[in-house]
Amino acid sequence: MRNLTWLAGLTAAAVGLSGCGVPGSNPAEPAAEAAPAAAVAPVEVELAAAAATYKYVFPVRAKNASYHKTHSGYPATDIFAACGKPFVATTGGVVLEVSRVDKYKKGVPDGPYNGGKFVSILGDDGVRYYGSHLSKVTAGIKKGVRVKAGQSLGKVGKTGNSSGVCHVHYGISPACKKTGDWKVRRGVVWPASYLTSWRKGGRKSPVKAVATWNRKNNCKA
Repeated sequence: MRNLTWLAGLTAAAVGLSGCGVPGSNPAEPAAEAAPAAAVAPVEVELAAAAATYKYVFPVRAKNASYHKTHSGYPATDIFAACGKPFVATTGGVVLEVSRVDKYKKGVPDGPYNGGKFVSILGDDGVRYYGSHLSKVTAGIKKGVRVKAGQSLGKVGKTGNSSGVCHVHYGISPACKKTGDWKVRRGVVWPASYLTSWRKGGRKSPVKAVATWNRKNNCKA
């Protein structure tokens, strides 16, 4: 923010010094009103505002839920909790994808069925939130349905390629194709710091991190 203020000052100075001479220095020339400084509205300001605008909640409702800062292969995390514990919407938004059937077959290469039963939502903040390996998807949760922060989406389980351990694979990403882009959907931004904030009632937002990733990668994971 200090850098933005400094840039705004430079913009104002440039406006005042532009042109030949200083308006009003010639007695015959009426003093002109100072041109207002150009409005500084960088994307970063809009992204920072997301943290204050949107409500975020920890996505698994269990007191003893645990998670790692890292994940094998790509940025995501596994949230460990007992099977049957609620998996809930991270923030308000709209359901993008739902899988109520576990189509994973052991031994096949990584692919769109690794997650077993899953739900992904597009948050009102523009970020996609994905949870998989669910034991079931909550009744009424289907594509296009609007959900609130903390609303039940399903139950912790061990479907798909879960190694037989009860947990939710949790991914944060841009929506990109919205459906079918499983390599992006499974996660492109490390979730741990956001989970730590949300568990304490904080509002740390992944909006800027997701936007930065997308500018560099153009939805290619």
